[in-house]
Amino acid sequence: MPVNVLGFQSHRDHFAIDFERECLRERMAEMRSKRIEDHRLAEKYGLEDNRGWQLSRARQSIRQDLNWEANLIECDYRPFDRRFCYLSGAVMDRPRRELQLHVAGKRNLCLNVVRQTKMPFWQHAVVSRLPAPALYVELKDGSNLFPLYLYPDPDANGDLFPNGRMRHPNLDPKFIEDVSTRLRLKFIPDGKGDLKKTFGPEDVFHYIYAISHSPTYRERYADFLKRDFPHVPLTSDRQLFRNLCALGSALVSLHLLESPVLSNAITRYPVRGDDRVEKGCPRHLAPGQPEPATGKLLKHGRVYINNEQYFDGVPPEIWNFHIGGYKVCEKWLKDRRGHALSFDDLTHYQKIVVALSETIRLMGEIDRVIPSWPVE
Repeated sequence: MPVNVLGFQSHRDHFAIDFERECLRERMAEMRSKRIEDHRLAEKYGLEDNRGWQLSRARQSIRQDLNWEANLIECDYRPFDRRFCYLSGAVMDRPRRELQLHVAGKRNLCLNVVRQTKMPFWQHAVVSRLPAPALYVELKDGSNLFPLYLYPDPDANGDLFPNGRMRHPNLDPKFIEDVSTRLRLKFIPDGKGDLKKTFGPEDVFHYIYAISHSPTYRERYADFLKRDFPHVPLTSDRQLFRNLCALGSALVSLHLLESPVLSNAITRYPVRGDDRVEKGCPRHLAPGQPEPATGKLLKHGRVYINNEQYFDGVPPEIWNFHIGGYKVCEKWLKDRRGHALSFDDLTHYQKIVVALSETIRLMGEIDRVIPSWPVE
């Protein structure tokens, strides 16, 4: 994918990003207000000028923007964690033009990967549909976002690509030709093919996603993956391509929380309370550990959000599962310490557990369908 960009960087996430849209909107309205002096706003939100961003200029910019609310959008802040952000240079140091043009408010799929990592294991590929920050995959190593589709620039000449298309695939023509020749399939420029006579950009995306989630691929090419963007081996086996496309599609659907299987919860949340994630939580108790209240040995893993309330049925392999640098089940709850979880939050967390359980299963299936390495 020739066009890629480091994720957005606000350098003031506490101000530019929020769980609630209305809270962020009110904050931006304060930025526009002439009733609040700069130093008062800076003190209230802990805002500091730097070489590329000054509060006074930022406020002038957002005041002049009559369509300012259009920049208030959802973003994929962390894996399985969508929030609202103000994607504009008025509050972000680097909102990234590519994200504004090709991703925000568009139908797209994006692959987020790191170019380098110091972590001992490579697990640094995750999908997003929305603009994502540089720290989407890893806190220490910034991730680049590769959009599958490119949209025309309204500031450039014309509104459409050749042949009247509203978007075109962000795939190198030589790469497309190579895949087409190997598989003896015709490329279509949008969506998915039938994989009998045709293949499309989304088939390629799903194939790449499957390969990047192969445990053998991650181990075999571990040293290289830590030093550069992943290189994807291509197959000439049409049936293998179909199988990997199907598995990659299932993974993408899980990681975007769009899969129907997510409704089949494998955990329980049996105790009533205030649903607040307390200090010192979350904490995981593995099967065989004593239950805090009774001392009885647990049959299933539990994730406690406070001294009384817990998710039952979270095994160690799911609790310890990492995407990039994040221990997903822990990270999502940790970021909500001090907050009371809503019904939607509780449902969302249980879907994350299902998604990770299915991810582990599908990663094993990917290795089973690949007969040998290197892929042929």
